[in-house]
Amino acid sequence: MSDYWLACFDEENRRFVPVGKTFKGLTDKEFSEITKRLLRDKLAEEAAIVYVRPGIVVEVAFNEVQRSKTYSSGFALRFARTKRIRDDKSPFDITTLSEIREIYKRQLEKR
Repeated sequence: MSDYWLACFDEENRRFVPVGKTFKGLTDKEFSEITKRLLRDKLAEEAAIVYVRPGIVVEVAFNEVQRSKTYSSGFALRFARTKRIRDDKSPFDITTLSEIREIYKRQLEKR
């Protein structure tokens, strides 16, 4: 596996929604380990996409939040890269869609 989908938690609809994907930031060893973990959590597979149960939390760096028609969240993280795997966090500890909206709003105010 190479591209990893990134999600935030939409607290209003109680579901995870995509905000981008990345393949940057992990070492070769981390790529190998995370692939094994994701395959254990596989729900379905079609063509080149493997769907997994949300379970792995990563800390992500990005340049900015952009509006997006591609992702159901309505936002995309520009130039997202994995900083580290956060085994100390659960999927319900991740950034929320409301927080993504706030980051986007603050960016607009700075311009």
